[in-house]
Amino acid sequence: MTETLLNGVTQTLNAALEMALHTVPKILGMVIIVAVGWVIAIIVKIILRHALNLVKFNVLCDNVGASQMLTKADLPPPTELLARLVFWVTWATFLMLGISTLGMVVLQEQISRFFLYVPQIFVALLILLIGILLANFVSRAVLLGMVNANVPSARLLSNAVRMFIVILTVALALEHVALA
Repeated sequence: MTETLLNGVTQTLNAALEMALHTVPKILGMVIIVAVGWVIAIIVKIILRHALNLVKFNVLCDNVGASQMLTKADLPPPTELLARLVFWVTWATFLMLGISTLGMVVLQEQISRFFLYVPQIFVALLILLIGILLANFVSRAVLLGMVNANVPSARLLSNAVRMFIVILTVALALEHVALA
């Protein structure tokens, strides 16, 4: 009886040790991939920030009115915002790759779904950006037209047009990512 119990415990411990020896290298690989990804993401963020400063991206955003919108939303300047976004996307990509090294089928399926969904999110963000820029442009055009036509509530109409276009843009972006 004790021999059977001892054999059972020994087999269980051997199986646990074998599983640990099989899993530890995968975990170390994941940690290395995530750490290297973090360093690469920081380097990409710094390079992108300097490149955007060289092409005067903030000035371009000031000209189209995006900087004012970001300031009103209490967000960082456009260059910093874009650099941070690229940092997080890059690091999240390496994080997902690191998790996939664990070899868990369920996690790999979720990671593949995530990577299929990321482009849709970027397109939705692009739709939002273009829609808000269009809303600002049309709002200014309506304001100028209404002021030139001596309409007493020109600013109210201009703001109503802007809100209408922004609401349509948000609905379009949510529809694109299937959240509408």
